[in-house]
Amino acid sequence: NVGLRNFVETGTRIDAKVSAELLVTLFSPGSPLHDGAVILREDTIVAGSCILPLSANPLTAVSLGTRHRAALGLSEETDAAVIVVSEQTGGISVAYRGMLYPRLDEGQLRSELSRIFRIRPQDEEPTPAATPSEAGAGTPTA
Repeated sequence: NVGLRNFVETGTRIDAKVSAELLVTLFSPGSPLHDGAVILREDTIVAGSCILPLSANPLTAVSLGTRHRAALGLSEETDAAVIVVSEQTGGISVAYRGMLYPRLDEGQLRSELSRIFRIRPQDEEPTPAATPSEAGAGTPTA
């Protein structure tokens, strides 16, 4: 249960309510905070442009890029759930407790986050139906 304070301090403090518009702005290529990670706590963006540790696990797939290795690294060192979006494909993955759950569709992402945060179905807000997933999506990898 290591906290994220040290990683927050590597970036720029924001302390703003999370919104789609703010996230798009932060991750736009021209933004000064584009590089690095955004750290959220509940519904607040705590900091942006944060530097994350890379996974030191020798069994990590060599095909993973730096962004995914950083997501795994943070999940190995903390109790954080890390959502990572592939710069090449736009695919969404979740890293948690040293495992990477790759290529999740919207329904699978919601399911993984609900499992991690122990959200019961009746606690979730209604959402539109998810699209069919890619073959093999949601299978954890190390």
